[in-house]
Amino acid sequence: MPPASIRACLTHALAALPPGALVVGYSGGADSSVLLHALAHDPGARDRGLRAVHVDHGLHADSAAWAQHCRATAAALDVALDVVRVEVDRSGGRGLEAAARAARRAAFARALHSGEILALAHHRDDQAETVLLKLLRGAGPEGLAGMRRLRAFGDGQLWRPLLELPRAALLDYAREHGLRWLEDPSNADTTLRRNFLRAEILPRLRARWPDAQIALAHSALWAGNATDFIEAETRKALAQLQGLDPATLAWRGWLALPDALRDPVLRLWLRELRLDEPAHFHLEELQRQLRDAREDRLPCLRFADTELRRYRDLLYALRPLPAFPADWESAWDGSASLPLPGGGALALSPPRKLEPPLVVRYRRGGERIKPAGSAHTRELRLLLQEAGVPPWLRERIPLVFRDGELVAVGDLFFADAVTNPGMRIRFDPAVAR
Repeated sequence: MPPASIRACLTHALAALPPGALVVGYSGGADSSVLLHALAHDPGARDRGLRAVHVDHGLHADSAAWAQHCRATAAALDVALDVVRVEVDRSGGRGLEAAARAARRAAFARALHSGEILALAHHRDDQAETVLLKLLRGAGPEGLAGMRRLRAFGDGQLWRPLLELPRAALLDYAREHGLRWLEDPSNADTTLRRNFLRAEILPRLRARWPDAQIALAHSALWAGNATDFIEAETRKALAQLQGLDPATLAWRGWLALPDALRDPVLRLWLRELRLDEPAHFHLEELQRQLRDAREDRLPCLRFADTELRRYRDLLYALRPLPAFPADWESAWDGSASLPLPGGGALALSPPRKLEPPLVVRYRRGGERIKPAGSAHTRELRLLLQEAGVPPWLRERIPLVFRDGELVAVGDLFFADAVTNPGMRIRFDPAVAR
């Protein structure tokens, strides 16, 4: 492919790109050197505003020299460059390759200003490697879609304008323009999975199927289209199944979803709640428990730092609840909010000092209250059941006593003694302990 086609490709891609200044992720390697050089010579890119970011992982003895090479190259092109040093966390058990990638992506996200567009030099060969890696991990349509040309990222967007070009086109451009680039020796380490595919597997595939990389890229495009459709249907389904409390889901309706939607709906729900996503075997176990557990049971699935609990018609998503002293008791005069060891706080609105102070504790069994407007005293246990309070939350609702009489159950039930405008008790379970 003629070197001129790189610039033609970029000019065409820039014309379709949403507004925003460009930030080139510049490693100093051949691919990113081509992207930076071509954009630096494109008036449209210059007009938008163009700068570059180099991430120094500090993993190689020459990393400081590599950073200096990038500074000199960017300066020669009259492009501002930021060098960001990161510490790669090797303790997560993900392997060095994945840990370095995570650190690099986090650094790029932090470096991106609002509305800016991060340009990366991934090409068709990279896409083929990505699709194969995802396939070998058992990915679904979203994973098999590989890398997207444009997507949201950090406070801006991530753009891969060269994704449809083979690496050979980039190398032709680099040689034509006499570019100098860095060679990271880790690229020859075939113990790394991507390098193994690049050096050992893809050459053999191309020998038998010369258009293998083109075919894989086309498959990624089809999978991406399918993913976009599934995502739209997923959002529709979640809107129908999510309860008034966003952390609840109608579990029978979720089980009735088509196989293609059940997994993405659950994952989207958890992502939007900023909770952990399950592994595939967790998903299978959740479906088994929901289908097989009797109506009077309370199935609970735990993974990472997330719990999924069923109660009546709803599935609840939450963080594991911390332990607390069930025998806790405290005097409270209402002049300030009262932090609760079971989570949240009690407050009087408006605050005022009560004499004598109230007593606050948790359930111990057998409590009764005469709710305002009711002719009879009721068992608290039955009131909480009728109110649909999930069992795992009942023990955490604070009980307020005056002269030994239960007068308030959080802010759910009040006795006549606290229903006047001058005595409004609020329970905010969201306040940190």
